[in-house]
Amino acid sequence: MKIFDILSRYVTRQVLANFFMVFFAIVGIIMMFDMVESLRKISGRDDVTLWFAVQLAVTRISRNIEVVVPFVVMVAAMITFWKLSKNNEFVIIRTAGVSIFGFLKPLTIAVFLLGIANITILNPISSKLFEWHEILDYRFDTRNPNAMLFSSKGLWIREAVQDDKILLIQAKTLRQEDDDVVWMRDVSITELNQNSQIQKSYVAYFATLDGNIFHLKDVKVLIGGKPVEEMSDYAYETTIDIQRIRENFIEPEAISFWQLPDTIHFYEKAGFSARQHWMRFLNLLATPFLLVGMLMLAAVFMLQNTLRGSAVMWRVVISIATGFSFYFLSQVVFAFGLNGYIPIWLAAFAPTIIILLVSSSLLVHTDEV
Repeated sequence: MKIFDILSRYVTRQVLANFFMVFFAIVGIIMMFDMVESLRKISGRDDVTLWFAVQLAVTRISRNIEVVVPFVVMVAAMITFWKLSKNNEFVIIRTAGVSIFGFLKPLTIAVFLLGIANITILNPISSKLFEWHEILDYRFDTRNPNAMLFSSKGLWIREAVQDDKILLIQAKTLRQEDDDVVWMRDVSITELNQNSQIQKSYVAYFATLDGNIFHLKDVKVLIGGKPVEEMSDYAYETTIDIQRIRENFIEPEAISFWQLPDTIHFYEKAGFSARQHWMRFLNLLATPFLLVGMLMLAAVFMLQNTLRGSAVMWRVVISIATGFSFYFLSQVVFAFGLNGYIPIWLAAFAPTIIILLVSSSLLVHTDEV
């Protein structure tokens, strides 16, 4: 048992060391190309500094981190297994009576924990980077260095306040320039009953959202069968805050793993479809299992008693091609789930289940040889 523990620690350290080596190498390459793209983008703009281009490149990396992590795991495992086969260490391990699955057990645990760290620690960081990249893009397009949010296309939010009360909040333009306040123009807040019948409307020329309160200016209150009431100021309390408005504009990728359940609950309570956010959340939950599947896929091709010459190159090419084919398949299945052709849980977990089952069955055959 002591020998097996030493072996487990040895191969786990090898895989983790290769993972971080490959991860930082790939991130560095991506960063280099993103920096070139950022410099090309800001060329000819006197109002944009080099520091802005650096921020744009650094935050853009969040778009690629979650895509490359499964491939990094596969490449790191391939390097580790190739070294073990090249140095005949795998032969010695098998001769000692260790099965392939016994050999892979500590690696699967380590990679699974790595996947959990990915969704609980790395994902919130990459989500913030993604959100900041959206803001930087908005500042670049609007030429406003202080702009925070978001759109000249307007705002439209439906909020279920109670079982018998629904709010429709609309604004033609909005902008956030401070951390806690959003400015809006041409704002209307409409109260509906459970049968979607209009009960009351507030129409304002200008409004600010501070916390959970809309401060309306030059307000007209419209109630059926009653004269129009005009007020210079009116404070309308709501449960909507700046975070909810942000989520109305940003992609699900900009929402962290920890915030997704509340976001899904908010959209479903408001009567909107949360399919995109559900797909995002379930995909994140499947990530640890996906990383284990990529590890086992690498083991299928690279864990051999004898691995020499051109056979190594062929196995590397085939394994990488298989990994990219799996990624393409997962994107197709994801699109089917997003458009409602298949259940979202099936779209999120089916590709991972397939790769786990296929690689496991091939490893069983290899273990018996």
